[in-house]
Amino acid sequence: MGLKVLIADDSDVMRKIILRNLRLAGYTVDKCYEARHGFEALYHLSKDDVDLILSDINMPEMDGLEFIRKVRQMPLSKRVPIIVITSEGSQQMVREAVAAGADGFIVKPFTPEKLQDRLERVLR
Repeated sequence: MGLKVLIADDSDVMRKIILRNLRLAGYTVDKCYEARHGFEALYHLSKDDVDLILSDINMPEMDGLEFIRKVRQMPLSKRVPIIVITSEGSQQMVREAVAAGADGFIVKPFTPEKLQDRLERVLR
């Protein structure tokens, strides 16, 4: 059985790259919801549950940190693994993402192997 995934990133191209890398890492994705910002991502979560969330930090309207905090307050989504995929790789940003509720952190650009490594850690 494949994964149901939510990818939140304001770049259409990056959302496609993330999905492609998920598949290259060996994961079967049965359903992929795509969101350009946190509000759109929350809408998808209100309609269906997912197995994994991959989110950027820098997005318009609602950034990734606020989105993650809101997800962690949702009863049905509070335990869903969240991996942040962002170009901001400072230690401060990593700490903020983890404090918000992220389970993993990947700096762009990334490889399918890096994604697979993080997924293996959070999907156990």
